[in-house]
Amino acid sequence: MEQFILDEIAEHGIRIYQLPDADSDEDEEFKEQTRVLKASIPFAVIGSNQLIEVKGKKIRGRLYPWGVVEVENPEHNDFLKLRTMLVTHMQDLQEVTQDLHYENFRSERLKRAGRAVDEDVVDKDQILLQKEAELRRMQEMIAQMQAQMKMKSDE
Repeated sequence: MEQFILDEIAEHGIRIYQLPDADSDEDEEFKEQTRVLKASIPFAVIGSNQLIEVKGKKIRGRLYPWGVVEVENPEHNDFLKLRTMLVTHMQDLQEVTQDLHYENFRSERLKRAGRAVDEDVVDKDQILLQKEAELRRMQEMIAQMQAQMKMKSDE
């Protein structure tokens, strides 16, 4: 199922956060944690703020007709992996968000604003030309009316 979701993401051109590789000088535990996190993408997460009693113990989870899904049970949910990824890679995630996503958004908005300004200038120029042509027609009509009035008064 994970591969199906990843294929759909790729097919539709959706860019998702790519965890960076662990540096060679990192300890083996961190390298393994990074490998496990990368292999778990996309995360399957179920959230709940409801406490349910299971086997005499209160746990955070969701109750379904077929059983209980425990939020903090790694066999039921990738919530702990997602939380670990966010905590251990927060700095990189912030940098990617700022340097890549925000800057792409910002440059696209500036391009659009530039096009809008160019379009406004073109629209204003066209409107001015139309208004000038309309004014000339009105002046010609006034001149014709004045000529007709003068001819009538000369008679």
